[in-house]
Amino acid sequence: MKTPKLRLFGLSIVLILALGLAGFRHAGRWLVRDDPLSRADVILVLSGGLPYRAEEAGKVFASGYAPEVWVSRPESPVSEMERLGVRFVGEEDYSREILFHQGVPATAVHVLPDPVINTEQEVEEAVREMRRTGKTRIIIVTSPQHTRRVKALWRALAGDNLTMIIHAAHDAPFDADHWWRNTRDIFSVVRETLGLLNAWAGLLVPPHTN
Repeated sequence: MKTPKLRLFGLSIVLILALGLAGFRHAGRWLVRDDPLSRADVILVLSGGLPYRAEEAGKVFASGYAPEVWVSRPESPVSEMERLGVRFVGEEDYSREILFHQGVPATAVHVLPDPVINTEQEVEEAVREMRRTGKTRIIIVTSPQHTRRVKALWRALAGDNLTMIIHAAHDAPFDADHWWRNTRDIFSVVRETLGLLNAWAGLLVPPHTN
């Protein structure tokens, strides 16, 4: 016959496993943060997620939440392609064309000048540009699973005098409730979780540079 201590130990193991399974199942939904939209000085489209992030930024602009849209410029092999005589079109050019297609005027679109290789650098550049131009409120548009990490990076890098509203591109392909059913979403959850751990640890792992 089992002693009370053994029964308690067995129940504890079952509870721990149940909590672990619940956390596993809800990891995708937990990554998604979406702030209520309000008026801001500018909208920023983070790199990646074509065409969904730029499309969503165009919708936010059309709704009158900000008069200007910034587009980040991801690092690209443009110089190497030019050396080979091959024309290369960067992701920022496609994002800009999508914004134009969404009705955003060219005068309202600004591609940020510095190439970036990860979200940390995108946030740093946005903060620099906001301080340079005197802006204090920004709406950042990104993929749903990326939103929590962007908020964590903003808290770590932006300071207290700048306000960021995070907004998810809801049409982007990510099944938050069944993320383990395909490799794309599995990789997304793993990448975002590792990125969050790095942000919470004080960004101990630096951006990769060649």
